[in-house]
Amino acid sequence: MGIINYQPELSALVATKGHPYPKDAFSECLDSLAGITCTVVEQPASQQFLDPALAAPYDVLVFYDMPGIDFSEQPPTATRPPERLQENMNRLLEAGKGMVFLHHALASWPMWPEFGEIIGGRFFYNPQDCRGRPVLDSGYRHEVTHNISLASPDHPVTHGLPENFQLTDELYLCEIFDDSVHPLLTSNYPFIRENFYSAHHAVTGKMYCNEDWYPPEGSSLVGWTRHHKNSRIVYLQPGDGAETLGDVHYRLLLANAIRWAANNA
Repeated sequence: MGIINYQPELSALVATKGHPYPKDAFSECLDSLAGITCTVVEQPASQQFLDPALAAPYDVLVFYDMPGIDFSEQPPTATRPPERLQENMNRLLEAGKGMVFLHHALASWPMWPEFGEIIGGRFFYNPQDCRGRPVLDSGYRHEVTHNISLASPDHPVTHGLPENFQLTDELYLCEIFDDSVHPLLTSNYPFIRENFYSAHHAVTGKMYCNEDWYPPEGSSLVGWTRHHKNSRIVYLQPGDGAETLGDVHYRLLLANAIRWAANNA
């Protein structure tokens, strides 16, 4: 704790900021990952480390951030990523740099369509086009106690986990690209309009509201892997609150995800 590990077994660069999160609980979670040394860099400084030369010392990139949405304005506005950032991200993917995306990272860069293809889904705060069709804003629900089942019990990311376990965390009703991801985790919670609140209502002053918002039924997937270009990608929807970040199953899941994405499973 607090020392520099000059000979890490596995080194992860972790990007944060853009969405509130429990800093102490997240730090404790990262510190608990045996054999994994995490370096946390906040947005927007973390964007500089997407330069392949600066990212080279790190075995894997972990995104617990949410860039691309300006919450200093009301209602928030979406911003496009710099061209250089897009170029660097694509260079990292071509080079095979592994990436792990956590929870609210799914909402990052709403004005960059390729980002959704990289991560395997999208969370939108406003109605928008997605994959060539109009979609509504996404839904959220805090502190849901739900059961998670392993869709791929033999995958390295789920290694050592029970076939079923329980978490209490925030869930999303959002765009998930089932056709281009390998499923890892499913939830038994019904992903239907009645169980969620509109994200657009939330950022326009009406929290916990789903009036005049009628999205279709969503996917029960809450974790998946995929390959994009030459990189291994993992997305884990859990990770909102301190209870989940302190859960032994979640910590094992995160450690497995980092190792697999780094090709060190």
